[in-house]
Amino acid sequence: MLDQGESGPHASLRRALRLLEVADRHSCGATLGDFVRETGLPAGTVRELTTVLANEGYLQPYDGGWVLGGTFAMLGQSNREQLIRIRLNHKLAELRDELGAAVYFSRYYDGELTVEAVAFGEDAPAVHEWVDFKATAHASAIGKCLLSQLDHDGRLDHLSRHPIARLTSRTITDTEQLMHRLERQPSTVPTLDLQEYALGTVCAAVPVIAGSTVGCLAMSMPVDNAHRLRAAAELLSERAAPLMLAMAV
Repeated sequence: MLDQGESGPHASLRRALRLLEVADRHSCGATLGDFVRETGLPAGTVRELTTVLANEGYLQPYDGGWVLGGTFAMLGQSNREQLIRIRLNHKLAELRDELGAAVYFSRYYDGELTVEAVAFGEDAPAVHEWVDFKATAHASAIGKCLLSQLDHDGRLDHLSRHPIARLTSRTITDTEQLMHRLERQPSTVPTLDLQEYALGTVCAAVPVIAGSTVGCLAMSMPVDNAHRLRAAAELLSERAAPLMLAMAV
């Protein structure tokens, strides 16, 4: 049974995955009653989630119930990585248009930060990478969000290889202060960059947790739009769940 009072994108992901597990156990189709009984979720929540999963191709109707959708068959083919990349880029483009801001998907892999996909446009400019993102994780929203997901030793190891440098007057340059902030960063609260990496740009990032992936979803906008940042960051957090689902499967 799931905790019905749990909230946030991670909770939405877990609920969606539980529905998929139920569908997988019912090869002839899982009914609404099956979903409710086996997950403990309210019928209204189940209806909402099955609609989302069906729209994304993860569920499909069958004989009055639901079975796993064609997306899973596609992901089992040799072009799985390419298909995931296409879906990821599509999701980021949708978020860019909804938020009116450039959107990024990043991972921390093998000791380094990588920006794997970016969606931007004329009305949603990407931040200018004036200093390599890999070397400035201490200042960017992306970097701080990824570092906050590491353990204490992992953070120290990264900072030993990429020493803290002052990029703007707002950059945190004290290692102890930075470590303290990273350790106290709640996973449910967006990480912000208020002109710490680059003057004229504000950013926010939220974790993307899918299996062993240390990742994040981020957005950036000109400082003139800073009054929209917190509301947009909250929306970004809400929209992270479908992306996490896509990466998890």
